[in-house]
Amino acid sequence: MVASSHKTKQYWVALAKVLVLVGAFYYIWNALANNDKLDWQQFLSTFKNWMWPSILLVLFLSFANRFLEILKWQNLASTIRPISVAESTKQVLAALTAGLFTPNGIGEYGAKALYFEKPLAKKIVFLNLVCNGIQMLLSVLFGVFGLLYFNVYFDVITSQNVLVIFGLVCVLLLASFFFRKFTIRGFSIEKLIHKTNQLPKRIHHRNTFLAICRYLVFSHQYFVLFRMFGVDLPYPILMSAITSTYFLASSLPTFQFLDFAVKGGVAVYFFGLLGVNEWITVFISTLMWFLNVVLPVSIGSYYVVKFKSQWSQ
Repeated sequence: MVASSHKTKQYWVALAKVLVLVGAFYYIWNALANNDKLDWQQFLSTFKNWMWPSILLVLFLSFANRFLEILKWQNLASTIRPISVAESTKQVLAALTAGLFTPNGIGEYGAKALYFEKPLAKKIVFLNLVCNGIQMLLSVLFGVFGLLYFNVYFDVITSQNVLVIFGLVCVLLLASFFFRKFTIRGFSIEKLIHKTNQLPKRIHHRNTFLAICRYLVFSHQYFVLFRMFGVDLPYPILMSAITSTYFLASSLPTFQFLDFAVKGGVAVYFFGLLGVNEWITVFISTLMWFLNVVLPVSIGSYYVVKFKSQWSQ
């Protein structure tokens, strides 16, 4: 009876792996094959003029972006038990693959938890929240300053909209204060703040430093690609458009496999104001998605196949 139950569990695990891989690669193929805004002829014409140092720089920035995320997770996971860079790589890439077609990559939380013993699940979810939370906070911080700078030149946000946004922020802050003890599945704002403060300062400092480095890496990868496509705008205005795009796109609920479409849509608006051709903006958004999501997911699919849950041990 026990053997039968074990075989059944193995069957469902294998089926889940297949569904994750099929779903991930279907969405990737569908996104690339059915995007009628990708002008491949113009891209190939531009690609012929690219220099190898520029191409290698973009590839290096993609590697650095994901590697910094791996170091971030290794740092936070060390509060439970030390893990190697190889183990952190396996967990991060497998979780990225599992979270590809879940809202805002929420599947990553559950996927990482499966690599640890079941009693540690809530702790892993919390650490992943800290890992992603600092990145979101930086996107907001850099994005607000970028948007304000961009607004000086192009008046994207009217005074009325600024007041509305300020009012919403005040409402959210008040709501978070009054409902700080409200609990959902054992979590509350008060508990999260308390748990966050319990983490060693060196963990926080390292997590923040790596998050800043990662933000600078992927935002400047965007910048380098625009330069490679012949967009010769001043550095401050181009970076303000990039940070504004990431800020607003990150604020929208979406799926990882639609990330390029959401960021692309927001980017088309901002860079359209700067006179950048739409096909360039769409292609750069797609390349960023391909280099920073599709390639890591392709590697992560191997770890999904090899995955063995700690919960069954």
